[in-house]
Amino acid sequence: MVELKFEHASVLLEKSVAGVLSNQEGIYVDCTLGGGGHSACLAERLAPAGWIIGIDQDPAAIAAGKQRLSAASCRVSIVQDNFRNLGAVLDSLGLELVDGVLFDLGVSSHQLDVTDRGFSYMQDAPLDMRMNPDEAFSAYDVVNTYSERRLADIIADYGEERWAKRIAKFIVEQRAGSPVKTTSQLVQIIKKAIPAGARRDGPHPAKRTFQAIRIEVNNELGILRDTFTTAIDRLKPGGRIGIITFHSLEDRIAKQTFQELAKACVCPPQLPVCVCNTKPKVKVLGKPILPSAEELEQNPRARSAKLRLAEKL
Repeated sequence: MVELKFEHASVLLEKSVAGVLSNQEGIYVDCTLGGGGHSACLAERLAPAGWIIGIDQDPAAIAAGKQRLSAASCRVSIVQDNFRNLGAVLDSLGLELVDGVLFDLGVSSHQLDVTDRGFSYMQDAPLDMRMNPDEAFSAYDVVNTYSERRLADIIADYGEERWAKRIAKFIVEQRAGSPVKTTSQLVQIIKKAIPAGARRDGPHPAKRTFQAIRIEVNNELGILRDTFTTAIDRLKPGGRIGIITFHSLEDRIAKQTFQELAKACVCPPQLPVCVCNTKPKVKVLGKPILPSAEELEQNPRARSAKLRLAEKL
């Protein structure tokens, strides 16, 4: 039975909802429903003719979202799917264009806090990290089947971990005797791999490696650029997209996607005049918005969050 209690503090809640909301009778897609915080905030501001579509691949989020939005006065549709299928979800609902799309990326507080999901390096659990528990591929497969070089590349690229090669080497040496099955086993391997002096300062020594493995398990970065582009293509003129990111890799993809779609010309710079006739698709709305000091005090997990907004032209 799915647990309905889904604790998750929605980051940049008011700013993100205000940023995407342009029409009280519009159609809005929350691509990362989570505990329903952003959708509930949207619902409070929409007229009865408005429509919220919540998407999440986690069945716990779907159950919690349905419960939280059950009293909404506007129309609500909740869909269990990966947001990479945004276009297909809208097609299934008979929708061509919408007024706003919101993404709140990364792992939710609920997924971190529920021990048996295996996301947290602070609690002992089976190596899992699947955002969709119905998927077969898990962190166990990454840790126990990837080559040393592939592990090192993932930990370096997705975790931005300077000790990636040593961590990968230690993992491969450990699993040669028996598989690495739990989060606590993996944490101990990482601690052994990182020199003691490097472990004294900064975040928990396992933080970056756990982030990297989670991203790999759920293909979090691989789907972003195409999904952001799809979201913008499905916006009405004047519609807005908001993207909340939590680390530099996500934010770089969001920033670059917005920049590319805001360009008025893609001709080679050596051409004297524009011949591409490209028209910008979006207008970037200011600089990234950061959490306030008050929000950071209430929710320390918001410290790395950034909100980027763009408007469809």
